[in-house]
Amino acid sequence: MTEQTPTGQAVTASDVEAAARRLDDVIPPTPLHRNERLSRQHGLDVWLKREDLNSVRSYKVRGAYNLMSRLSDEQRSLGVVCASAGNHAQGVAYAAAALGVEARVYLPRTTPRQKRQRVAWLGGKHVQVVVGGETYDDAAAAARAHSVTTGAVLIPAFDDPRTIAGQGTVAKEIVEQLGYAPDAVIVPVGGGGLLGGTLAWLRERHPGVAIVGAEPQGAASMALALERGGPTPLETVDPFVDGAAVRMVGEHTHALAARHTPRLVTVPEGRICVEMLDLYQSDGVISEPAGALAPAALGLDALGLPEGATVVCVLSGGNNDLSRYAEIVERALIHEGKKHYFLVEFPQEPGALRRFLDDVLGPDDDITLFEYVKRNNRETGPALVGIELGAAENLAAMLERMRRVPHRIERVEPDSPLFSFLT
Repeated sequence: MTEQTPTGQAVTASDVEAAARRLDDVIPPTPLHRNERLSRQHGLDVWLKREDLNSVRSYKVRGAYNLMSRLSDEQRSLGVVCASAGNHAQGVAYAAAALGVEARVYLPRTTPRQKRQRVAWLGGKHVQVVVGGETYDDAAAAARAHSVTTGAVLIPAFDDPRTIAGQGTVAKEIVEQLGYAPDAVIVPVGGGGLLGGTLAWLRERHPGVAIVGAEPQGAASMALALERGGPTPLETVDPFVDGAAVRMVGEHTHALAARHTPRLVTVPEGRICVEMLDLYQSDGVISEPAGALAPAALGLDALGLPEGATVVCVLSGGNNDLSRYAEIVERALIHEGKKHYFLVEFPQEPGALRRFLDDVLGPDDDITLFEYVKRNNRETGPALVGIELGAAENLAAMLERMRRVPHRIERVEPDSPLFSFLT
């Protein structure tokens, strides 16, 4: 059987089509919308596959339900267990409630509160939520240990052919809804389940479609796996893109990527934040960071798409905690070159700050942070100053004005250890 095979090469287009039939009466197709803003901005014909609009606001329910619906009665009686950064957990919770299976869900502490609450709500009495560990991998270790001690069936977030086949139904729907095969499909990549399913179906049914995997710059685990010839853990992971911050991809997902060679691009977290804000302010779409990965990849030189090409971006999820928007705005401003930090040594005398403002800031610039770090003596005191520019191109003129004032000023560069405490 497919699920017993050792490599992801065994996942086929037929497996994806069988999964689609299982999902037919459970999960309605998600909309495919043309996006005028992105089309004009990038000179392409851009469509968004709105997985944020399905029953759990993420594509992850597809793989979870496909796997769990294939369990035997004996396996269901033992219950299931999973680890997740949030979206897979919601998919498992939804499937558990629909199939009447008891589930235990492990979430890392970095999982937004909104996702935790949704898991509990979707699963109801069928789901027990356990929060612990700093990363997805910590949660995965706890889930494996629970499976070993209790016999509960482990439901992988991405590294199982049945999960991969379920995720691949997104690609099948895209072609059916569009009415033809697009020139390219861009999918977000964390553990690689959605990428693997997309590759399995499109490479067989529509081999001319370019398949692009977009990874967050701080968690590019699939690129590392392909470079090293197998799943390899990242030394560090930036957890900001929580739905795709996976330290190591799976054996099955890597095998599919190695066989079908998708184009991989890495997207800076700041660029993702800019796209999240554009989606919200221009299109009225609430996207989580992983959900904005694919549209944020548009415009990257590495894509190499011809002008006017029809491109479908999978907007993979909309489970974003609104309390994170302050951080999202901050990261976006820094990425766009509009937000900067400086250590400024001020003389301890009346009017010192006012003179600094008058001599340094432009008419559209603003102080967003001012904190004294410490007072060295009676004459001077260093302060941490955050400045938001009206436009990124104003930076050079401001730095020149800073060179002319008597204050001692040191810029806090983005690669400075101090900078990590500010974002």
